[in-house]
Amino acid sequence: MTIELIINLFYYYYFILYYHFLIIIIIIIIKILYFKSRFKKKAPSKKVIAKEKWESKLANVSVDKKDLNKLIMNYLVIEGYKDAAEKFSQESGLQPSVDLLYIEERMNIRNTIQSGNIDEAIEKVNDLDPEILDNNPVLYFHLQQQKLIEYIKQNKIVEAIEFAQEELAPRGEENPEFLEDLEQTMALLAFDDNDKSPVKSLLEHSQRQKTASELNAAILTSQCQDRDPRLLSLLKLLSWSQDQLNEKASFPNIKNYVTAKLEPTNK
Repeated sequence: MTIELIINLFYYYYFILYYHFLIIIIIIIIKILYFKSRFKKKAPSKKVIAKEKWESKLANVSVDKKDLNKLIMNYLVIEGYKDAAEKFSQESGLQPSVDLLYIEERMNIRNTIQSGNIDEAIEKVNDLDPEILDNNPVLYFHLQQQKLIEYIKQNKIVEAIEFAQEELAPRGEENPEFLEDLEQTMALLAFDDNDKSPVKSLLEHSQRQKTASELNAAILTSQCQDRDPRLLSLLKLLSWSQDQLNEKASFPNIKNYVTAKLEPTNK
């Protein structure tokens, strides 16, 4: 077992404990909201729940470990951690919801985008499933836009202009929604110093990541997989439920989702 895999497994088992804790908090909050809605009084006073009592409630709630394992496996599959998913499957006895070979193919495509090799990425996607791009003109345009950006980053100005005229401009005429993106990209050519460009963010690595994430989501959808890890939805639910209960009671909140530390009750 490699050191990298050991470290990954450490984090994943940490995730199990971490999200077990979050799920318990969500369950308790929803229960409290339910009972408050049933026994609502006129102009009720805001109830104060001490940290000790809150922690006691947490200790009395149980969550099925199988459900937690499914959350972790979902995260590993969606984020593309193939080796870790295989190891976690062996440790937990839970089979992935998709052939892990597809994870490797998907990650190769994403890495190709992040390396700036757009034509190679498009070729790999078409080999995997040509309908992905055929049925998603917005995604295909963004891939072509990224190719234009790569020309500009390499200072291939002539190639960039020709490519924009031949490939992107006609698509912009057919779909006016693309024109703004095209205009912003072409605006990069108006500045000798890219640092002074108002659209310089297009040249940053984060733009490649954005394009790669969009393509990754489309591949996942084509394979009947979730576009985003379910853990993300869980965190959104936690944030919403805390906000709802904050209107009715003062209780220990989790403000830092990285540490999941309970902050003291605000009286």
